[in-house]
Amino acid sequence: MNNVLITGAGRGIGLEFARRFAAAGAHVHATVRDLAKADALRALGASATIHTCDVTSDAHVGALADLLGDTPIDILINNAGILLGRGETFDTLDVAGLEETLRVNTVAPVRVMQALAGNVARSQRKLIVNISSRMGSVSEASGGNYSYRASKAALNMAVKVLANDLKAQGVTAIVVHPGWVQTDMGGPSASLTVKQSVDGLMKVIDKAGIRDTGSFINHDGSRIPW
Repeated sequence: MNNVLITGAGRGIGLEFARRFAAAGAHVHATVRDLAKADALRALGASATIHTCDVTSDAHVGALADLLGDTPIDILINNAGILLGRGETFDTLDVAGLEETLRVNTVAPVRVMQALAGNVARSQRKLIVNISSRMGSVSEASGGNYSYRASKAALNMAVKVLANDLKAQGVTAIVVHPGWVQTDMGGPSASLTVKQSVDGLMKVIDKAGIRDTGSFINHDGSRIPW
């Protein structure tokens, strides 16, 4: 049985991932910030272990790592993230918002990877998946949304470097773009439902191997330029 750890699993894409992997027979370790909002995860029963963990907290992530001990994590999915100041322009850029976005979207997943890379390396699957965004592509950058774009571009670079560092251990590390999805972040006008997005991402995850490490992959399997 594979062990899959998903951050930000209480709703949206993270919750759908948890449901899919549980249905496939994996044991899901799901992190949430508020257990009171984890009823949908509780419905997965014995297939899921729910952990209270604020991934922006060294103490919380350290406690999670201690709790897991030597448990192998076959697939680690860094899904937790935020989008502040939608439509942000250079004139409206808020430095405090930029710092908070970097803290959640960049520093937190790096913290989680650092804490759990050993667990992934001990597993059979050895896969780290980071939910990024096409908005983090430097090659495709347009105007606006400075904080979100910068946070995802920085995450992409961190994963690219990590992929090189962990390749000798057989660990595959990738970043994926889920598309514009109908979640609290994406809004109701987004072009993809959560189901459609995760349908594609599950195929990407299923196919991902060491040859793909350090890649930026769209939900439809195509490659995105850095």
